Amino acid sequence: MSPSAGGGSDPDDFDPHDLEPGDFRDEVYSFEFWFQAVDGYLAERPYGHRVGISEPALDPVRREALITTLCNYCVGETAALEGASGMVEFAPNRHAKIFLATQVADEARHLEVFLRRLIDLGVEDPEAEIASRANPSLLRFKERLLEFVAGRDWDAAVFAQNVVLETMENTAFRAHETTADPITAEILDGVIKDERRHLGFGENDLGARLMRDPGVRTRLTEIRAELDPLVLGTFEAAMGDLGAEADRRTALGRDYLTAIERLGLA
Repeated sequence: MSPSAGGGSDPDDFDPHDLEPGDFRDEVYSFEFWFQAVDGYLAERPYGHRVGISEPALDPVRREALITTLCNYCVGETAALEGASGMVEFAPNRHAKIFLATQVADEARHLEVFLRRLIDLGVEDPEAEIASRANPSLLRFKERLLEFVAGRDWDAAVFAQNVVLETMENTAFRAHETTADPITAEILDGVIKDERRHLGFGENDLGARLMRDPGVRTRLTEIRAELDPLVLGTFEAAMGDLGAEADRRTALGRDYLTAIERLGLA
């Protein structure tokens, strides 16, 4: 189905939510939809930003803070890359498998552009820098996510990756974008667009499961209770690195909790 199938010949007129549920799944979880979604912000943006943007002059303190932040973004993107690739094998249907394949490509690209940004900032060995600066709460979150994936636990893995992790990243990236230098801001803008799609997949998949099986809600509520402190600890450290005031850090944590509660997991 082409984008024009939703009504009108102009792709910009297309609203996938006008489709019937089965057609929505065929359309939005497809590679064709993915190609069209990413084209607008990948074309002419090697490594996530336009070539013509000049590197800003950052004072040493701000540069160090940005490097630490980008190192932790790399940890999160690596978690999502490894998680999505592992979930392809045990995804419950072909639509989910295809969507996760597009997510693997997204996460690999995110990791690549953040690594390149570190190099552009003068980091000679990004891998070593990531290992020395990674936030312990985020590392524990990554470990827990990959345990769910290794256990082929679909509900827990989708929740941890496509709801909790994507909500955490979406919230953090949006906050950072408002104060970032022009190159980093443009990179984050493209990444955020991908995160919206990943989060939508997680919410749609789990929303349907929660309606069919109330027991899933109980289990995910327990998992959330385990993961929330790790997320909030990550926010506190990340926003501290960026110099955010205490009330801003609190607001970000509140934004995350509100987004998670859309699934009714109080």
